[in-house]
Amino acid sequence: MKLKTALLTVVTALSALSPTALGAMPPAEAWEIGPNIRGRNYSVGMPTHPTATRERGLSFEFPQRGEIDALTTSVGPLTGAREITLQYRIDAAPGARFVSSETPDQTATISLYIQQNGDNWTAKGRYASYRWYVPARAVVPLSPGTHKVRVRLDEIWTNVRGLPNTADPQGYTSALNDTGRIGIAFGTSSARSHGVYTTGPARFTLLSFDIK
Repeated sequence: MKLKTALLTVVTALSALSPTALGAMPPAEAWEIGPNIRGRNYSVGMPTHPTATRERGLSFEFPQRGEIDALTTSVGPLTGAREITLQYRIDAAPGARFVSSETPDQTATISLYIQQNGDNWTAKGRYASYRWYVPARAVVPLSPGTHKVRVRLDEIWTNVRGLPNTADPQGYTSALNDTGRIGIAFGTSSARSHGVYTTGPARFTLLSFDIK
């Protein structure tokens, strides 16, 4: 009962938010490969930005040496937004495998997170609720092909410490009201943005990214 009540609090808070204008998918140059924290880029051996494609999307080559942690872009507040949808394609050479940099025995995945302005990356105190990650059902194993993922903002997202928004509705709402970045994370289900590499040539292409 407490869980349902807390979730209702989050949903009610989201419903009360006034709508905000949300534009089209940002161009390739508006996305960064990182994250870059205090001068250190955690996506080792990667370019700073992805490459624009003829399909009006963007792409990058998965590293075979180094790792890709996240692809992020600046956004305004997600006040009034209901869901995020991304569509992407992965092309890979036969036999190429996707490997988690930190835990190679776990399945390499792609997922989403939102980050509040002013995050200091310590995950301590109030900063534990400055980044929020999608529900487990929206964490997708990396595999060749075209994929589409849709996640609603009134679902149960979790913060850096694994606390659900039902347990910290105020922190979650604050992050939505003051969103600074959205990230596409590469890692595992337990370490969402801790890096992935491949054992053979492989390319990631972001086809569309919609917030509504």
